[in-house]
Amino acid sequence: MRTPAPLWRSLRRSPSGIAGVTLVLLFVSLGLLGPALAPFEVDDLAGIPGQAPGTRFLLGTDALGRDILSRVLYGARISLVVAGGAVGLGTAVGLLVGLVSGYRSGRVDLLVQRLVDVVLAFPPLVLLLVAVRVAGPSAGTVVAVIGLVIAPGVARVVRGAVLVERALPYVEASRALGGSDTRIIFRHILPNIVPVVVVVATTLLAAAMLAEASLSFLGLGVPPPNPSWGADVAAARNAFPVNVPQALFPGLAMALAVLGVTLLGDWLRDLLDPRLRSRVH
Repeated sequence: MRTPAPLWRSLRRSPSGIAGVTLVLLFVSLGLLGPALAPFEVDDLAGIPGQAPGTRFLLGTDALGRDILSRVLYGARISLVVAGGAVGLGTAVGLLVGLVSGYRSGRVDLLVQRLVDVVLAFPPLVLLLVAVRVAGPSAGTVVAVIGLVIAPGVARVVRGAVLVERALPYVEASRALGGSDTRIIFRHILPNIVPVVVVVATTLLAAAMLAEASLSFLGLGVPPPNPSWGADVAAARNAFPVNVPQALFPGLAMALAVLGVTLLGDWLRDLLDPRLRSRVH
């Protein structure tokens, strides 16, 4: 485990890592403090519909007269909570499946991997649309569906890492000393594959945010009155005339959030992968 000092030195030598950490911390702060920072309630009809950015409404108003800045700030929390919950669920399920599949091997591994292949054979967006349409749009449904779509990919990566670890001498030594399978998996193998899991989860967070925005854009995400960046962009597109600020600012917030998570994931990959570690030292 790295101490804070080497981590800080590594971060200082990575401009993209600094940008990623800064953007992620910014959006996490907005997600936590957004309701306190928002000048209006999310559904207050506080202004003239389609009002341009100005002193009272810094980003303008949408087609209903709601403050766009307030909706962007509230939307940050929705996006982070849904995407974070989905990645947490998908990573937990995929980690468990990958550990069992990689360690047990044999028929168990064969059966699990064929099931994973079946899920991976379907386009993720199609699975998302079908599942949400069947279960009905809600925050819980979106979290569960995105998480279960993420899980097979995580399981495949974890399985590969476990196969490498279980072939190393320390696992054989632990088994020879009478270590149980559970002890070997959770005491020895799991700690050594945590860096891989962290990098995969960080990378998938950006994909989960885009998936939530895509579902909301199609009207299958978090239902109103909850604000969503994707839903606001869709509403701006359907307005006549098109409300440019309503589409621009939520879309820009989404792009910056995804960029920040992606840069953070790249820095973590370079930091935790021994083959790339020299880049950040």
